[in-house]
Amino acid sequence: MSGDVTRRQFVLGTAAAAAAATIWPHTALADRVSQHASRRVADPSIVRPFDLARVQLRPGPFLDAAEIAHRHLSSVDPDRLLHMFRVTAGLPSSAEPLGGWEAPVNELRGHYTGHFMSGCALMSTSMRDPELRKRGAYVVSVLAQCQQAHGNGYVSAFPEEFFDRLREGKNVWAPFYTIHKIMAGLLDTYTYSGNAQAMTVLLGLATWTRGWVSPLGDEAMARVLEREYGGMNEVLYNLAAVSGDAQWASLAHRFDHERVFAPLAEGRDELKGLHVNTTIPKIIGAARRYETVGDTRSHAVADYFWREVTGHRAYCTGGTSNGEDWGAAPDVLSTQLSGYTQECCTTYNMLKLTRHVFGWTADPRCADFYERALFNGILGTQHPSDGMTLYYVPLASGYWKLFGRPNESFWCCNGTGLESFSKFGDSIYFQDDAGVYVNLFIASELDWQERGVRLVQDTRFPLEDTTQLTVHCARPTRFALRVRVPYWVGRGGSASLNGRALDAFAAPSSYLVLDRTWRDGDHVSVTMPMALHAHPMPDDGTVQAIMYGPLVLAGRLGTTGLTSDVLRAEPTKPRTVPEYGSDPVSAPSFAAARGELSTWITRRSGAGAPLEFRTVGQATDVTLVPLNTVIDERYAVYWKVASRQI
Repeated sequence: MSGDVTRRQFVLGTAAAAAAATIWPHTALADRVSQHASRRVADPSIVRPFDLARVQLRPGPFLDAAEIAHRHLSSVDPDRLLHMFRVTAGLPSSAEPLGGWEAPVNELRGHYTGHFMSGCALMSTSMRDPELRKRGAYVVSVLAQCQQAHGNGYVSAFPEEFFDRLREGKNVWAPFYTIHKIMAGLLDTYTYSGNAQAMTVLLGLATWTRGWVSPLGDEAMARVLEREYGGMNEVLYNLAAVSGDAQWASLAHRFDHERVFAPLAEGRDELKGLHVNTTIPKIIGAARRYETVGDTRSHAVADYFWREVTGHRAYCTGGTSNGEDWGAAPDVLSTQLSGYTQECCTTYNMLKLTRHVFGWTADPRCADFYERALFNGILGTQHPSDGMTLYYVPLASGYWKLFGRPNESFWCCNGTGLESFSKFGDSIYFQDDAGVYVNLFIASELDWQERGVRLVQDTRFPLEDTTQLTVHCARPTRFALRVRVPYWVGRGGSASLNGRALDAFAAPSSYLVLDRTWRDGDHVSVTMPMALHAHPMPDDGTVQAIMYGPLVLAGRLGTTGLTSDVLRAEPTKPRTVPEYGSDPVSAPSFAAARGELSTWITRRSGAGAPLEFRTVGQATDVTLVPLNTVIDERYAVYWKVASRQI
């Protein structure tokens, strides 16, 4: 095929890769990539996340979920994932082929192997598990064998002929999407696990990509970019940053989609009709271009996009998309409810983008959104029995969460879900030269090596409304401790230092700042009262979700018709076809006097107990629980609420 890299070029490239792999010390990309980025550009971030290895989860719902994901990740057979890579490379394989999107006939096969490498790298770091690091290294070693068999840097579970079809405009399912996942998995394995061979394979595949792209003119490349390509621009900008080689940033720029970027750069929302999860990774790429190359137009693209989607195209959960698309104008959401709302990949990617925007701004509203999307759009998307994750989070009433089957699904959202549950520690804390930001209330421990400080967060949030932060240090150390006071905090927020109440607090969507010299054992307790509040649709105020603090509450509607075949099925087929054997059920409407929701919704559980609420005085009363706790039952999130005269 045209644009092939010769075997000699590939060998030279891999030799260079071996040297490049020693350029940077073993460290997580999230913490170091800006420091190692293009030497021409200063890091534009004003706050920085901590390396994932510095944060350890403590007992609580996030550690529970991470442990379930850990068991699932450990159960996956790498040789089954690698079967089609070996077959495509002409190498023998006796492994049993996988099903679903990894089946030998599926054109997206191989994508989950990239997620698996990322999951092993992230989870081995966050859970301190060397066995997972070994599993990731084994996958890399086999990919290296496959790459050597191809002889030109290429490695994939499908043949290069797919790229011939892409170049010629023929039908093919997103080959660069899969290549992006593989490249991202290799880069994560290098940056988190210190695996030099992963960088060698990655640079070989990047060299092949450069050879494929180089002959294409701008018009031909524009046609290629109309087919979903994941975050090819992002991973290549990241590679440029980690390797210090600007050629990869130039190649990344070929994947910047100008048709999508142009209106965003000018502050125009022309997102209607776009496939959401095709679009968001492109914008993350724009964010990385700004950070690695210093291109301010790319900053404008990413910043405007983030504020437009989170402010005008997001549901109460923080999620976005309906049927995988944006089907309406901004702020038109009441007509965009179905069994196919909120593809989980979109939440994963919006959280990635939010992390960048917060780094540029230290805006607590970014952290407010991150919390809302994490608690409502990620935490409840994993089945506790086997760690399988969702494709969609249905927001139309009467539906249920539909999980995949182990070894049979391998949807895109199974892959991003695996990553989400492997890196909960990556955005709890941030730092700047003055101190530390506490953005999320998740039981955890931060090893702040630069300051000789260990910060321990003890909390049962959201079952309780208090978090306690304890400082451990060998010598007195001065820094600013900034604790986020979320948008949802009601009346009565308070804080104490070493048991003595502080006179002042902070307004919602801001930070409580304690700038002082800290001594070993100093502790701060922060109470953030949660209250019921409505989240109405922007285009129809009578359609409302009910929230408690950051939590979306779901009404329990029973399990009628939900057999095992209905609960585990193909997510993209209509939910009403006969093979499902069950239709959604209707939800009651409510009539309530305007004012406090507590006048017609009461909490049934005490402080520290699982959260449960109940409506009172309605034609049909409903029990409400956090959406992230609803598994294998029907539910409703949005309700028709009419005003009642009193």
